[in-house]
Amino acid sequence: MLPTRLFVIINGMDRITYVGHATILIEMDGVRLLTDPLLTPRVSHLLRTTAAPDVDAARLDAILLSHLHADHLHLRSMRRLGKDHLIVAPRGSTRFLALHGYRNVMEIGAGETTTIRGVTIEATPANHPPRPLPGRPKTECLGYVIRGSRNIYFTGDTDLFDGMATIGREIDVALLPVWGWGPTLGPGHMDPYRAAQALELLHPSLAIPIHWGTYFPAGLRPLLPDMVRQPPYTFAQFANSLAPEVQVCILDPGDALDLTGFYQQMRQ
Repeated sequence: MLPTRLFVIINGMDRITYVGHATILIEMDGVRLLTDPLLTPRVSHLLRTTAAPDVDAARLDAILLSHLHADHLHLRSMRRLGKDHLIVAPRGSTRFLALHGYRNVMEIGAGETTTIRGVTIEATPANHPPRPLPGRPKTECLGYVIRGSRNIYFTGDTDLFDGMATIGREIDVALLPVWGWGPTLGPGHMDPYRAAQALELLHPSLAIPIHWGTYFPAGLRPLLPDMVRQPPYTFAQFANSLAPEVQVCILDPGDALDLTGFYQQMRQ
């Protein structure tokens, strides 16, 4: 039985940076991918709890959008990155993105793949209600498996679904949402326990909790400090019980994990 441990190693070329919320910088095999950019100090009534790390937009190869909800397709954050990047997005997104000046869009549906400089990106289903938002199209909600020297699963927003067992046949790293941005969770999300249950379907060697600790309603953070910090640690406790063979790495927003260094330690 492997213990649950925390690793923060930042020197390698292949690494994962938890920018915050569902924004992850994935660097693997020379390709740099950014998921669901959310980079501003404030989003509506939500305040960012930490400063957003700098993202070198000029070196990005693509932006992956899981769905068009405002905390996953955030237009002010997208503008910070420029409008020339390749955007991989759910089918039905192109017209909306074009209205805002984004014309390099590749639409994709669950089960479809694309390749960027030798790294394959496969869209996967997600169990997240695609509720309509004013002015935004209703599209499929996706996750992505990034396949290179390792296979990394970014779930997007999702609750558990049976198809995770199929996705998990070849997964090395699972980036799992364990909370949201407030004191309660709506449908289509995983809490720490359900995220740990997902490990029983996915069987990765490494799990990194995401979608926690980055934004919280103004005025509530001092009243509910545990809701900001506790979810990934609760997830780690459940994971150690339900899937003790999986290593858990908790990254604070802005922290990075050197994947090469991590797997070297695993082999020792």
